[in-house]
Amino acid sequence: MNLAQGPLESPDIADYRRYPVSAGLNALRPRADHLEVEWSDTRISPFHYLWLRDNCPCAQCVYTVTREQVLEIVDVPADLQPRQARIEADGALRVDWPDGHVSRYHPGWLRAHAYDDLSREERLRERPRSRLWATGLNEHLPVFDYAAVMKDDRTLLDWLRALRDTGLTQVQGMPTEPGTLQHIARRIAFIRESNFGVLFNVQSRADADSNAYTAFNLPLHTDLPTRELQPGLQFLHCLVNDAVGGDSLFVDGFAIAEALRREAPEDFRTLCELPVEFRNKDRHSDYRCLAPIIALDAHGAVTEIRIANFLRGPFNAPARQMPALYRAYRHFIALTREPRFRVERRLEAGQMWCFDNRRTLHARHAFDPSSGARHFQGCYVDRDELLSRIRVLERER
Repeated sequence: MNLAQGPLESPDIADYRRYPVSAGLNALRPRADHLEVEWSDTRISPFHYLWLRDNCPCAQCVYTVTREQVLEIVDVPADLQPRQARIEADGALRVDWPDGHVSRYHPGWLRAHAYDDLSREERLRERPRSRLWATGLNEHLPVFDYAAVMKDDRTLLDWLRALRDTGLTQVQGMPTEPGTLQHIARRIAFIRESNFGVLFNVQSRADADSNAYTAFNLPLHTDLPTRELQPGLQFLHCLVNDAVGGDSLFVDGFAIAEALRREAPEDFRTLCELPVEFRNKDRHSDYRCLAPIIALDAHGAVTEIRIANFLRGPFNAPARQMPALYRAYRHFIALTREPRFRVERRLEAGQMWCFDNRRTLHARHAFDPSSGARHFQGCYVDRDELLSRIRVLERER
């Protein structure tokens, strides 16, 4: 294999992001099934030939309009080896394949996708981390101004990052006209419709199809645990709140899960492994979902809490595991009552809660509907839309 260098134009990147060059290509060493790259900071990264061919960013392999891949790796030989590889004058990696195809890789892109152990660990450390609540969140709740969020993308990005990392935010200074909520929700993305509508009105009414539409105490829960995918974000906008009572209560479900992982690992494992059925039924619908209360991502981090005692069906676990399930479930609920995990506030007219519904449990104290009007509007936006909007805003900046 020829490792000669020669001047060629910079390669295209089949992406919308920018890739700064934190380290340049220093040397290439061909191996039986991969190319070993030595970087200018002495890191060594192997790139398998199939991986390189699979990720060629040229216009033959990636459609330039959509930037989606056209090549299917099954259409190249399994024992593929390049004819030559070299570092170009502009620092890019050029690979010539036996069929005459040429691939060029930007060094910033290549480093950002390197899969040696050090590079993978580095990316894992750089992933956004959830900030678990401490007792001080009552004093340091992330609060944002409605007009600034609506007009300024920098403020919008700050709000969305706080929402992603903390799971609970408040927006103040909102107009109190019905329908205002949809404008700020659509600063993120489209609204997710449910059987309660696009925007739902949280008011006490006689024909309630959910306890949310009563004056009762509403225990801690996540919304729609009866769905295969719970809504990611929930918005609650206060139009008027003159009734006595009805304060909002929030609990960090991720913090509780991590406390269980540390303090009672058997209970944590039980709630990760044993599924529980949640049911939501009225005269015209019947939703059900069987899933664990705690869900983990591919890295073992807590990614979702699914709980609502008033929507929970009878436990259906093997007899030998039923005592463990009750012990773990009771332990989780008991922790939600500890002050270290809780935030309690009254929402006033012109204020809005926005929180991660797959993390943050919310509740409402009972209120007296005869003491004054109380009208909230709510809606949902999926968590994927939040993360996408953050990435695009970060890319543009």
